[in-house]
Amino acid sequence: MTEYAIYDVFTGTALAGNPLAVVFEADHFSDAQMQSIAREFNLSETVFVTTPQNPAHTARLRIFTPGRELPFAGHPTVGAAVALADRRLAGKAPANGIDMVKMLEEGIGAVRCAVRISAGNAGFAEFDLPRLSQRLNVEIEPADIGMALGLDPQEIGFENHRVSLWSAGVPFVLVPVHDQAAAAKAECHAADWERVAPMGDGQLAHPYIYCRGGMNHTASFHARMFAPGEGIVEDPATGSAAAALSGAIHLYDGLLDGNHALVIEQGVEMGRPSLIHLHLDCADSEVSHARIGGQAVKIAEGGCCCEPPLG
Repeated sequence: MTEYAIYDVFTGTALAGNPLAVVFEADHFSDAQMQSIAREFNLSETVFVTTPQNPAHTARLRIFTPGRELPFAGHPTVGAAVALADRRLAGKAPANGIDMVKMLEEGIGAVRCAVRISAGNAGFAEFDLPRLSQRLNVEIEPADIGMALGLDPQEIGFENHRVSLWSAGVPFVLVPVHDQAAAAKAECHAADWERVAPMGDGQLAHPYIYCRGGMNHTASFHARMFAPGEGIVEDPATGSAAAALSGAIHLYDGLLDGNHALVIEQGVEMGRPSLIHLHLDCADSEVSHARIGGQAVKIAEGGCCCEPPLG
């Protein structure tokens, strides 16, 4: 019997945030079987916990969308870290909380993740970006990007923020828009996007729309992410996109040296509000260190003995 749990990630409230399936002790599944199980869950990502290659590490994570495996993703990292901590404590977390450090192996490399669990509260996990955001130099025509997303040219860009391609392991076309009204009207169809989308890190980049502010008073930015080619019409919270955005924020906002704590709101238009915590340490006019964090709450658990078909 293979055990699994469902977590809502980047939220402390059930039925909000980004749902994640965590399949434990999954070494016996083949790649094809993992992909079949991910399609069956039909969530934006399913993470399979396997034995780490380095015995000093906590676990190796295999991350699948309904369509393919990813080398790295934010909400599976946060959700899996909290799930592993919950599983270890077996409901016996102290009321004043306990802190743990998890080393999680992902396709992009080892990811250090700090976790805090306390009785009666949603868990919180924060991980160090295994790779800092980098701008990818490709030709992007903002008018074409806007047309593919149903946006008028005058709605694209704010202050000195411009459409650009960034990656911290997964590439995104970052599309700044004037306000939340412009963000709310955006839509994305796979054929339209594939016609204009650039490639980055060997992958087709997804659109990530953002503006300043948010419905939540703590939000620094409001965002939406679409990946119709992956079977994801819209994603409620995308940690890897927030990681990519960190580079654009540093460049366009001219962040001074020091620590900058930001909150990115996502999923509002879907009725699944999420809050992603982004911390940037800047030194010598560069981002020296970055972390992504958020809460995760378990909403279901169970077991299955399925052996999905190969191929």
